[in-house]
Amino acid sequence: MNFLFVADPLESFKTYKDTTFAMMREAQKRGHRISACEPQDLSWKTGAKVMAQARHITLTGEADNWFVLDATRPEGRDVVADFDAVLMRKDPPFDSEYFYSTHLLEQAERDGARVFNKPGALRDHPEKLAIMEFPQFIGPTLVTRDAQDIQKFHAEHQDIILKPLDGMGGMGIFRVGPDGLNLGSITETLNRHGAQSLMVQKFLPEITLGDKRVLVIGGKPVPFCLARIPQGSEVRGNLAAGGKGVAQALSARDREIAEALGPVLASRGLLLAGVDVIGDCVTEINVTSPTCFQEIFDQTGFDVAAMFVDALEQALKA
Repeated sequence: MNFLFVADPLESFKTYKDTTFAMMREAQKRGHRISACEPQDLSWKTGAKVMAQARHITLTGEADNWFVLDATRPEGRDVVADFDAVLMRKDPPFDSEYFYSTHLLEQAERDGARVFNKPGALRDHPEKLAIMEFPQFIGPTLVTRDAQDIQKFHAEHQDIILKPLDGMGGMGIFRVGPDGLNLGSITETLNRHGAQSLMVQKFLPEITLGDKRVLVIGGKPVPFCLARIPQGSEVRGNLAAGGKGVAQALSARDREIAEALGPVLASRGLLLAGVDVIGDCVTEINVTSPTCFQEIFDQTGFDVAAMFVDALEQALKA
């Protein structure tokens, strides 16, 4: 089969840890052909189908020059719906251009394309807000742009986390303790003096044990998660913020959460999701381009990419 990956520039991949690369490698191992493009390579002309200026590649197995162009398939504009599967793997931020890309890919679906994760589901599933649908699995949480609401929440819970709704990689996360130091300034920074909503959550001290990325593929949990553990005085466990990734078997609570959320997410066209869990509480549900495949494989031997391509192949038969 022919797979098209809509992703960041291939030259930017850190192949030793990149999840999209792991997907490509597993797909090629099974005999599937790989193509890639960036969101800006998608186009739609009046009366025509959605097109992609795709690069058709073969993986070399080398660490540095990890791909070559497939000389048997010259570059050009391809009909997106002509690929057997399209994998939307563009990293956040979920900005206007990402939003427009989901519309183009949704039109490609009307042309006959099979897109994973489903573009409409990506658009309708904001990664931080999505947790509010599952109150039984989250800690005290408030979404607001009102500074007084935030002050009341802090007065009630004393130790809180504030973060932007569109952040990634731990960007813009603040902790305010019982003394309330800088709460007003932080609120003004994040809500832009009342113009922008943010999320406020009760601080979970279990963060010292890690912010666990629990992967759900085809509605089923991967049996291992990656606990991203903050280092030094840092409150954030995100790998991009210097956290240490430690793979570990799912706890009973992790599995309970994944088995409850998995079928719901899969039914909406989310083949792959990354559920973030601190202690017993879900903090985010990542769907744009969940990662951690290679870290889990390197530390446990469990082949997450194989599980993913199994699920993809099964979905294409449906």
